[in-house]
Amino acid sequence: MIKHVDYLIIGQGLAGSLLAWELIKQGCNIQLIDNQQENASQIAAGLINPVTGMRLVKSNNIETLLPCAKQTYHELSQFFKQDFYIEKPMLRILRNEKETLTFHQRIQDTSYLNYLKTKLKTAPESIHAPLGIVEQKQTGYLLTKKLLACLKNFLQEKQCYQATQFAYQDLQFDKAINWQDISAKKVIFCEGYQAIYNPWFKSLPFQLAKGEILTLTAQQTLPPELLNYGHWFIPLDEHQFRTGATFDNINLNTKTTDQGRSALLNTLTQVMPILGTTTLDKQQANIRPTTLDKAPFIGPHPEHNNLTIFNGFGAKGSLLIPYYSKHFTQHLLNQKPIATEVNCQRYF
Repeated sequence: MIKHVDYLIIGQGLAGSLLAWELIKQGCNIQLIDNQQENASQIAAGLINPVTGMRLVKSNNIETLLPCAKQTYHELSQFFKQDFYIEKPMLRILRNEKETLTFHQRIQDTSYLNYLKTKLKTAPESIHAPLGIVEQKQTGYLLTKKLLACLKNFLQEKQCYQATQFAYQDLQFDKAINWQDISAKKVIFCEGYQAIYNPWFKSLPFQLAKGEILTLTAQQTLPPELLNYGHWFIPLDEHQFRTGATFDNINLNTKTTDQGRSALLNTLTQVMPILGTTTLDKQQANIRPTTLDKAPFIGPHPEHNNLTIFNGFGAKGSLLIPYYSKHFTQHLLNQKPIATEVNCQRYF
């Protein structure tokens, strides 16, 4: 028995899941195939931070992206009756005079005032920050693993989720695309870093980066805010926290390392010496699907219009994906053009 669907989605990371949610909301028939291996979304911190990097740069299009992300996560929270997005201020520890100077320049620009408090804070006793602390506004983090589990259950209940390994050679092209017992109008590849093996899209310039993250428990009561000091610190409750992430574009595997753990613990204890003794609960590693120009890859293959990609969101996935899920859905259903800066045709 052939199952006819509008869209066959490959991969249940945050990109595939939110795109599936958006298409289903618009009345589309979808089938999502997932190999059930741990993906980068499942271990990601899910941080949303409008102003990033050593130069304190505001994310492109943040005035559109951030309200869309918040609205999407609020809608999902209401639907599933549980919270997914935790909004918290982020304390950014100034590490050198150059960062301090940049901060003073940024607060002269009124477009930054929604995201940065204008006065430097003095560090509390538990935090070593001799140059002071910038309080960042409209920051928070997504409980990505919890959200993906809810969306997986939702798709299973709708009988449009299949746990299996997807083999490219099983795709058959005709007027529709056939894969096993499924006939689809289009295939949407949301495979994360696995896209480097995709015969149609592997030529796109992915610049993959491995990241390691630690989950730890402290004896002391933790500060309630998010911290940013080159790495990040997320308190999960009064004693348990996560810290990360390393950035390695050479050793592209999902194995955890002693070096990764040491690097994260060393920078953590420089900033919070009181966390010199903690219990390691979990160490995880995965590969971010980052891209050469730091922009995602969205849209159809130039020769096979019914093969499309929705990938390459890198470390900012929780901020970018809600908006671009809607953007791509409008392209698929109403032929709205894909924004040039994210259209995968820029490399074909």
